[in-house]
Amino acid sequence: MAAKFEVKKTKSGFVFNLKAPNGKYILSSEIYEEKKAALDGVASVQRNAGAERQYETRASKKKEPYFVLLAKNGEIIGKSEMYKSKKGCRNGIVSCMKFGPDAKVVDLNPV
Repeated sequence: MAAKFEVKKTKSGFVFNLKAPNGKYILSSEIYEEKKAALDGVASVQRNAGAERQYETRASKKKEPYFVLLAKNGEIIGKSEMYKSKKGCRNGIVSCMKFGPDAKVVDLNPV
């Protein structure tokens, strides 16, 4: 199984998720109004995922570490799940850097 971006329709728009070859979620997007905007978000992840400087590690209100991937303009492109440890969060960043630039795009709601 290869890494992939899954683009899908939700009740309120479109989202994408980057999934590792093992099927685990690495990065999820915000909700976009249009499918094209979600696909543009995927392209932005592909351009930015390989650069470590584009990541920020943060902590939730419950002090759980997670990371965000930023575009060159500082906008958040995607957000990770919450991790139990800083090491797990770091491993998530490494996975995103490894798989994000070349993951194929799968449209779960083709027209």
